[in-house]
Amino acid sequence: MKKRFLALLAAGVFFVSISQLQAQVKLPQASSSTTIEQSIGIKKVSLTYQRPNVNDRVIFGGLEPYDKVWRTGANNIPSITFAEEVTIEGHKVPAGTYGIFSIPKKSGDWTVILSKNANQWGAYQYKQEEDFLRFPAKAKKLNDKVETFTMAFENVKPNGADLTFAWENTKVSFHIAVDQSKEIMASIDEAMKGEKKPYFQAAQYYYTNDLDINKALAWANEADKGNTKAPHIKYWKAKIQLKAGDKAGAVKTATEGVTMAKAANNEEYVKLNTQVIDSAKK
Repeated sequence: MKKRFLALLAAGVFFVSISQLQAQVKLPQASSSTTIEQSIGIKKVSLTYQRPNVNDRVIFGGLEPYDKVWRTGANNIPSITFAEEVTIEGHKVPAGTYGIFSIPKKSGDWTVILSKNANQWGAYQYKQEEDFLRFPAKAKKLNDKVETFTMAFENVKPNGADLTFAWENTKVSFHIAVDQSKEIMASIDEAMKGEKKPYFQAAQYYYTNDLDINKALAWANEADKGNTKAPHIKYWKAKIQLKAGDKAGAVKTATEGVTMAKAANNEEYVKLNTQVIDSAKK
């Protein structure tokens, strides 16, 4: 009896040990998950999606049929979160989190769907009444195959970016635009009331965004007062002068920038200030 008890005990311990080992096994996901956080202007957009591989399969027109709603990846549909209102291909989209579906096409534009329900596994429970927005998105064929499904923010600028997704030999893209100019200009005006005035940053912003160039120049002049060691300030002031039509002033300022940059062994701003001089002399 005792031997039988010990044998059963040993078997039980062995079974528990095997079960514990099995519970501790960690295996990689067939489709990896990733999250991207992208700044556009002064706000952020975050995107979470799954990344399946081609694995020698025919994807579009095969695994994923044309003209049917696709989860846009694998497992859970991608979710995208906007911290503020954005404009997508001309349509206003309020701040919030949305799911992304798409409809592959054999030729021409695809259809991209923003769903109000971002928490979905696959397209099996897709409901058109949960659509927030449908819009066409440019699709193009690629010469080189993309093995792993990839979503990315491209052409990122202060006022927008393109969101792309590519797999196999197809790449789809659409534009996300933001309008933060009123908010940024208001913050500049408020900061100018303080003790430390952001003359340089404000001048850069106005120049880059094609705003009042005379205001930008006035701020650049303020930033440059007493400047003897900052060739980057000379560079931006010269660019602003050139944009304002003062070629002679731009050459003078950029030449001062070259002298400062050489004294500091700063090859980058020797080059940049020289470029402004060359542009002004054309």
